[in-house]
Amino acid sequence: MCGATKRRQAGPAFVKLLETGVGPVAGGAFERTGQGMKRHIALTIGRAGAWLLAATLLAQGPAIAQSSGDGVSNFLNNIFAPKPGNSAQQPQAATGTTGPLPWTGEDGASGHPLMTASAIREAAANFDNCVAGMWPDAARRGVSQQSFRRYTAGLQPDLRIMDLMDSQPEFTKAIWEYLDILVNDNRMAKGREILAKYKAEFDAVEKAYGVDRYIVASIWGIESNYSTQMGDRSVLNSTATLACVGRRQKYFKDEFLVALEILHRGDLRPEQLRGSWAGAFGPTQFMPTAFKRYAVDADGDGRRDVVDNPYDLIASTANNLKKDGWQSGATWGYEIVIPRGFNFMLADRSKAMTLAQWDAQGVKRANGKPFPNGADKAYLLAPAGSEGPGFLMLQNFRVIMKYNPAEAYALAIGHFADRLRGGPPFVQPWPRQERVLSRTERLELQQLLAQRGFYRGTPDGQFGGQTREALRAFQVSAGLPADGFATAAVLDRLRGR
Repeated sequence: MCGATKRRQAGPAFVKLLETGVGPVAGGAFERTGQGMKRHIALTIGRAGAWLLAATLLAQGPAIAQSSGDGVSNFLNNIFAPKPGNSAQQPQAATGTTGPLPWTGEDGASGHPLMTASAIREAAANFDNCVAGMWPDAARRGVSQQSFRRYTAGLQPDLRIMDLMDSQPEFTKAIWEYLDILVNDNRMAKGREILAKYKAEFDAVEKAYGVDRYIVASIWGIESNYSTQMGDRSVLNSTATLACVGRRQKYFKDEFLVALEILHRGDLRPEQLRGSWAGAFGPTQFMPTAFKRYAVDADGDGRRDVVDNPYDLIASTANNLKKDGWQSGATWGYEIVIPRGFNFMLADRSKAMTLAQWDAQGVKRANGKPFPNGADKAYLLAPAGSEGPGFLMLQNFRVIMKYNPAEAYALAIGHFADRLRGGPPFVQPWPRQERVLSRTERLELQQLLAQRGFYRGTPDGQFGGQTREALRAFQVSAGLPADGFATAAVLDRLRGR
């Protein structure tokens, strides 16, 4: 909804995390990927899931390509409203604690040449010409000149977005803290109300698309807290800014042009097309291009209204999941107990095995029940290392990750859906005694791994597959569980303490 170009950037839930400073999991289970928050990779978080944030802590999801990565980010707090006035001017110091924050006027943390302060100012000064220059492309998409003039009039670059795009938070949340935020009693109570209120719509959609209603309801709840926190930035203004300024211009040009198509066609009104800084909008955080691909007119009124029409919203979200490969009647995964002495080199997304093969490895369900279908293939995820719960992830988990490419996000969606269904909390405890490493400490850990010959990448404080592989190799050499989980104790061991 929300790789350089996943549908969603970092995704929905993560862009907002970025904006609020509340980050996803850290410590070795996840990492930011260049592309772009949902994820954050948009962020892309249209999901555009925080993207940079998600990136930092969640698995390799692209950071800002797919969506804007801000659903959850939105829900946590959409505190950054569009900055009024001409953003191309020199930034002013923020005064007080309320109101929109201005651009800091600083170079972006990514180091990309288009994210330097001078490049941003230059692009902002040319913003009007940039927008006008997209008219031929809009015309080829069927947008009339009248619509183009109407909807682009008054657009101004919102440079605060540049700070959000390149933010690198020093501290992030542990995965259990992230789940605590997203899966709680209040949200579950609201989710059950939604399921009851729109039972007829969920019945019809589940029959038509074969997608579990609880998963759709979970996405709705986690992305926008059931339509109460969807973001208040103009999607057109945000995507125009990103199409003309910064390092993701090609990707966001398409999002901007599709936003114009949506308005010209009349599916949504301008006041409905509001959302995250990366362009994700609506209760389940669609990016414009995802809307174009998946939105459906479920009630036949001639409009695909995924913002205020619950039937269209539920059906469009289910259609998205179905087209991404959702398997009807199947679950997303199982909580499992990881046996002592387990070879954590098998805990890798590329090393899927059948449930029968995992069973032969001593991997059992946490509730003691047998696996329903031993032929199903799954990969093992250990997001908190050897001291936390493990999970076997099936095809539907991968589908959720297409919606937002971050494992922590997908785990939250799956678990929340199970709780809405009446299922219990996770059986095993999280290692809450473990302290999540700061970005400075993660950078030091990579540098120490490099000095010892385990890590060959460029230390950047972001944990992904290469870092986890290097960490596992060190853990093996040190006689530690090779789970790739970065803790303060592991860092101390690298320091020689």
